[in-house]
Amino acid sequence: MEYVDIIMPAYNCEKYIKFAIQSVRKQTISNWRLIIIDDKSTDNTVKEIEKAINKIEEKVVFIKLDKNRGVANARNVGINNSRNRYIAFLDADDIWREDKLEKQLNYMKKNKYIFTYTSYRYLKNSKYKNIKKMPKYLSYKSALKNTFILTSTVIIDTRNIRKNELIMPNIGSEDTATWWNILKNGYTAYGYNEILTTYRITKHGLSYNKFINIRKTWNLYRRNEKLNIFKSTYYFLNYIYNAVKKRVV
Repeated sequence: MEYVDIIMPAYNCEKYIKFAIQSVRKQTISNWRLIIIDDKSTDNTVKEIEKAINKIEEKVVFIKLDKNRGVANARNVGINNSRNRYIAFLDADDIWREDKLEKQLNYMKKNKYIFTYTSYRYLKNSKYKNIKKMPKYLSYKSALKNTFILTSTVIIDTRNIRKNELIMPNIGSEDTATWWNILKNGYTAYGYNEILTTYRITKHGLSYNKFINIRKTWNLYRRNEKLNIFKSTYYFLNYIYNAVKKRVV
């Protein structure tokens, strides 16, 4: 049975991380290994982690960093400490449905896919909102128009996509930049159109401020992808359209 390593960065998330860990513990398959990387939290996150992983220590790698260096670095530490074929990502304030790993891994094996994502729902101010139908697949050019790939839904087969291709740059929207870089290398990401993840939006989360996210995406086009002003504008307008569409359609 192929195992999956789950990368979970954590920073000052004492209110929510136990729910993320519980959602891993409740998975309908047991072939997982959880790698938690605390990015030098200043609240009670470490204590909450230690309580939540009680009695499953043999399935958990808990890494405590000595300095806060940001989520990209924390994920990269987790990636470098992974050892199994599949790598999944789960942020500390998100939640998986209990059959998430089983369904997505079966989908990948059946179709021989090496990069997959799933549908998800938002949780904001105790209210849920579903993301509507996801694209069946995304190439590099189509991904530039759609930021549909939520990190907490991603699973990668590292027999095909090397771990060094997963190393995230220390920039804004480092996860989106990573998915684009992988797709730019000729891979395709395939979507499993079932809601298997709950994406929690908090006031302290990176995704709370829409204007900051819009600016980060524009900078990705211009600085990371080095697109000219015309191509950047074209993809940016498509991004805005799809960002609105997936929330209201």
